[in-house]
Amino acid sequence: MRGDEGVWPYEGKGDPMLPRAMYRRRVAAHGMLAIAVLALSLGGGIIGFHATERMTWLDAYLQAAMLLGGMGPTSTPVTVIGKVFAGFYAMFAGLVFIVVAGIVLGPPAHRLMHRFHIDDDQG
Repeated sequence: MRGDEGVWPYEGKGDPMLPRAMYRRRVAAHGMLAIAVLALSLGGGIIGFHATERMTWLDAYLQAAMLLGGMGPTSTPVTVIGKVFAGFYAMFAGLVFIVVAGIVLGPPAHRLMHRFHIDDDQG
């Protein structure tokens, strides 16, 4: 890594450890990406529940947030399309959890593995 590629390209096995300031920038960038994924997913759920179940915006927010957070639905959908949307949104929310966990845990996991490789090369 030359140092001018920004926060996204990861350093290779033979490259030196990223300085702490750049590592913090990488963690912050990953955090912002995770927040953006969550916000878009929550927004899609709110709009979906509002449109399919005719929920108020606040109720739609609660339903989407509870599903996205893994807590489960707060009310049972009544319409057929609402039930279908709730099912797909619940599966989508499970995938979002995995994706966001990968985005957030990527930088520290990479740094830890990179440190192990540097120790192996020196020993």
